[in-house]
Amino acid sequence: MYRSHNCGELSALNINEDVTLAGWVQKSRDKGFIIWVDLRDRYGITQLVFDEERTSKAVMEQAQNLGREFVIQVKGKVIERASKNPNMPTGDIEVLVSELTILNDAILPPFTIEDKTDGGEELRMKYRYLDIRRNPVKNNLIFRHKVTQEVRNYLSKEGFIEVETPYLIKSTPEGARDFVVPSRMNEGQFYALPQSPQTFKQLLMVGGMDKYFQIVKCFRDEDLRADRQPEFTQIDCEMAFIEQEDILNAFEGLTRHLLKEINGVEVEKFPRILYDDAMRLYGNDKPDIRFGMAFGELNEVAQHKDFGVFNNAELVVGIAVPGGNNYTRKEIDKLIDWVKRPQIGALGMVYCRCNDDGSFKSSVDKFYDQDDLAKWAEVTDAKAGDLICILSGETNKVRAQLSALRMELAERLGLRKPNEFAPLWVMDFPLLEWDEETERYHAMHHPFTSPKPGQIELLKTDPGAVKANAYDLVLNGNEIGGGSIRIHDKKTQALMFDYLGFTPEEAKAQFGFLMDAFQYGAPPHGGIAFGLDRLVAILGGQETIRDFIAFPKNNAGRDVMIDAPAPIDDEQLKELSLKLSLEL
Repeated sequence: MYRSHNCGELSALNINEDVTLAGWVQKSRDKGFIIWVDLRDRYGITQLVFDEERTSKAVMEQAQNLGREFVIQVKGKVIERASKNPNMPTGDIEVLVSELTILNDAILPPFTIEDKTDGGEELRMKYRYLDIRRNPVKNNLIFRHKVTQEVRNYLSKEGFIEVETPYLIKSTPEGARDFVVPSRMNEGQFYALPQSPQTFKQLLMVGGMDKYFQIVKCFRDEDLRADRQPEFTQIDCEMAFIEQEDILNAFEGLTRHLLKEINGVEVEKFPRILYDDAMRLYGNDKPDIRFGMAFGELNEVAQHKDFGVFNNAELVVGIAVPGGNNYTRKEIDKLIDWVKRPQIGALGMVYCRCNDDGSFKSSVDKFYDQDDLAKWAEVTDAKAGDLICILSGETNKVRAQLSALRMELAERLGLRKPNEFAPLWVMDFPLLEWDEETERYHAMHHPFTSPKPGQIELLKTDPGAVKANAYDLVLNGNEIGGGSIRIHDKKTQALMFDYLGFTPEEAKAQFGFLMDAFQYGAPPHGGIAFGLDRLVAILGGQETIRDFIAFPKNNAGRDVMIDAPAPIDDEQLKELSLKLSLEL
């Protein structure tokens, strides 16, 4: 038996008990006649004591040679600690060691295994197995487990059945780039790793499974960022014989359950906003509603004077920054520089101070009087003491720029509090979006999304105006889930493929299996998929997902620990009938 107890459970109740512990040496303090060692495992730290008066000479000599991260086993007696540590669960006791076994020695780690380490991110990712020993990463992984278990338990109780779907599937041209896998047994042919189990879960509905879920790995070969990895995990769900309202109610229930069980937060309201309104009021389709600063469109009250910047703009739009009138001119100039950065792309910013006495002072006083500025305040809902920040230009660009500014200001003002949770449904997305490069429509979500009831005929006359029977669940400014009611008949699905530019032959080659299945009695169905990595991070009070993934990739999509991706040898290439055409 390697251990009778773990390193986090001993207390004063165990005094005088003989125990066996095993773990890693956190640190050692050698005073010559007495040695203290902090022994660590997943559960906590227990202080060991080696005393030349009570410990054998051989064991003392062993203890003097212990280094950080040595793996050891000790046997001894639990005694009361002379200098208690109230900050440790085991701080009332220590173990007087009588036997010491070194199970494995260790070289000095490249960074300290402490909550606050001296290791940079890239170094810690290279030695991720060491990083996992640190409490912040270890606790994040345990937290992820807890969330995952709550999801499984909740959905199982609600009658959902977990079904695994294949990882080796067929590549499709829609969506992000696929990761492809060559087939040795089928020369010149390739599998793709799934971007989602979309078609399979629809086929499960045709198969009568009724309520399906899966916690599943998905893969997308696209550019990375803090909340995106080439492989990620979804809580993938589908239901049959339902309408949109059934989906919303079911997964409000799951989200409410997680917030209560994981965070101890009761959330009753899940507001709903139309996609068009989200873009108009917040400039993006995943608005953070923990704070205000909704957009005010100023065209009608700002384009009647001789200020050409506004007059020539497609949209003039502003936000009221609470308490922003306290900003100095230097601080405002820094804000202007911030929006002019290439990442944001604004050409400049107009501002207006809302003074405590009810007067206004703007950067364009030459063109606008007090009555004009009062109208700006009315439209943006600015109060005395606020600062109105105004951008102008092409509608889509300026909305994105002001959205970025809104989020930056909220961060600076401390309005994005990680312990506050504000869920929101965004509804009625466009079904299709026009791609200037290919000069054709693409599905905004995927080609299996159903149009809103009664809008199918619009596909013939005004495809861009058709709304999708689709919905996203947003939490604290992050999309945590998205789904739709699906097309479930062959005729409508064929029509959709036609408007997406598929020939009948291409549609049959890519999705003939699904079209065929629809002929055998496909029920009305729909579903949703949550991004588990992102959901766990937000519930854990963060927005970067890497520390909630055991072995993440870096920003270049590489696993620096195992050095992947990597070349394969010529023999493997030959077996796969592949040749590298790279010019070295």
